[in-house]
Amino acid sequence: MNLASLTTLRVGGPIGSLVEAGTEAELVDAVRAADADGTPLLVLGGGSNLLVGDRGFDGVVVRDTRADVSLANHGSCGGLEITATAGTPWDALVAQAVGSQWSGFEALSGIPGSTGATPIQNVGAYGAEVADIIALIRTWDRGDGALRSLPLVKAQFGYRDSMLKRTMTDGPWGPTPRYVVLDVTFHTRMASLSAPVRYQQLATALGVELGARVPIVDVRAAVLELRSSKGMVLDPADHDTWSAGSFFTNPIVPAGSLPEGAPAYPAAGEGMVKTSAAWLIERAGFSRGFAAAPDAAASLSTKHTLALTNRGGASAADIVALARAVRDGVRERFGITLVPEPVTVGVEI
Repeated sequence: MNLASLTTLRVGGPIGSLVEAGTEAELVDAVRAADADGTPLLVLGGGSNLLVGDRGFDGVVVRDTRADVSLANHGSCGGLEITATAGTPWDALVAQAVGSQWSGFEALSGIPGSTGATPIQNVGAYGAEVADIIALIRTWDRGDGALRSLPLVKAQFGYRDSMLKRTMTDGPWGPTPRYVVLDVTFHTRMASLSAPVRYQQLATALGVELGARVPIVDVRAAVLELRSSKGMVLDPADHDTWSAGSFFTNPIVPAGSLPEGAPAYPAAGEGMVKTSAAWLIERAGFSRGFAAAPDAAASLSTKHTLALTNRGGASAADIVALARAVRDGVRERFGITLVPEPVTVGVEI
């Protein structure tokens, strides 16, 4: 089996072996066995934030096939704690949340992948991120060989970052974190109205001011429509969705070095601002649909410059070449180096 069949970019070579875990015990046992044997380990969710090289992965790929959601606690004042197993498809959880009037999930609609992957990347969109609603992450600690629960403060969330993600590169654990997510508990509340709308494009689509609360079903519908217009809702018939979503993170730069006219948003760090990677890409001369050649197998999405897409038959090498061209072009034009968002296995960008 090739990893191309397990990722939304649809690239990636053969794998050594595949384990599909249907219980927590099976998941932990597979991880422990790989670590005990010194076998490279890739715990795979939805494969939506992953770029694997054409040579593949000569190790064990473990997929969590569980998809369970439970009401962990019904507190006072409408407070709820919802626990979802790591393998639960993220948008299925969001759809259930909206249908059950669990407020706080709605702006994260349409994001592909599994629930267990969301805290690793601190997934976010349209002014929301999972750090806003996560209460606890229960994991298998590969270092200590023990179950470990990580409360919100221990996760050390940042922009598309977390302590879990950093363990993929800071030690011997990659391409899987030291802490393998088993399930995630979210703190939310029963409400028919959304969390405050914090993203201008979403507010405009809803016809409201920033900070307004609207029916959560309306937020989900608007977000799905916006994402679909950008090719960010998976559709096997649409090559614009054969991607890893936003390929580059929005760079955080000193305010004084921000290019003239570039968007500026608040960011952590004194004197720092976050700007738009898509704006930089477009102003560096890369338009929607850009490709190295008219018949190239990889191109920027025809709907959104931030997505690198497989037009059918692309290799990982094709995606990497396109990513490098865009990154280098932006750096040459603005002196800003874009950082890839997907996890890479067997490739360097």
